[in-house]
Amino acid sequence: GYRKRKHDNFPHGQRRDEKENVNPSSALMKSFKSFQLELDTRHDKYERLVKLSRDITIESKRTIFLLHRFISAPNGEEILHDSQVKLDAIRRKIRQVAQELIGEDMYQFHKAISPGLQEYVEAVSFQYFIKTRSLISIEDINKQLIFKPEDREDTSMIFNYRDLIPHTLSLKVTPVDYLLGVADLTGELMRLCISSVGNGDIDTPFELSQFLRQIYDGFTFIGNTGPYEVSKKLYTLKQSLAKVENACYTLKVRGSEIPKHVLVDVFSTKTELIDHEECL
Repeated sequence: GYRKRKHDNFPHGQRRDEKENVNPSSALMKSFKSFQLELDTRHDKYERLVKLSRDITIESKRTIFLLHRFISAPNGEEILHDSQVKLDAIRRKIRQVAQELIGEDMYQFHKAISPGLQEYVEAVSFQYFIKTRSLISIEDINKQLIFKPEDREDTSMIFNYRDLIPHTLSLKVTPVDYLLGVADLTGELMRLCISSVGNGDIDTPFELSQFLRQIYDGFTFIGNTGPYEVSKKLYTLKQSLAKVENACYTLKVRGSEIPKHVLVDVFSTKTELIDHEECL
């Protein structure tokens, strides 16, 4: 009723005349049009970054699936070579992200690119662990994301037209994205542990158990002082560590009496029991 009475005070014809009397060339209208253009440009860039991040996530997952074949494949070096080719293709996608962020504050668009960067960190760290049995540092990851002008395909976007000096693009993985990617890595290492046992490798589970324990100890130092996402991943990390330690316990206690081809079934059953107990 109030809205009706309020509108009755301004006849429809008078409101139409006021709209027609608006001067589109006034300073106020020009300011609002510039605001509209700026917001539309920023929104379009955000959507492009979301699509690139989705592509990076998909290709990183495919790289991780490929690396899981390293244990069972007879040609391990070929698997590593193929994974390196896929990671190079992912870096070309990240280079496009860096081009989009030229002159922009990365943290304004961080939410759009964070899922892809986390998955990339997981894929790179997984490959690095298979090669060296150690954890890659954030400095080494960021060194791989420095793109020189001669490495780029589109040379029309890499020059400063004032002085025609080529720029070096780079994109830095934030510490939060690095920690979240490492936390996701523990799940892949848990799967690697079960796969190695299925292939008769008894030493890898104990090595993975010690490695995961060190990662878990590092995350406990952060505790609740870190970002919410990191503390949320800590539960999943603890879950993966428990499954690997349970596998090592089974190998140590019953490994001599259970055939190797049956151990995987035993681990799978115990893993399901752990998941069920944690859900309860």
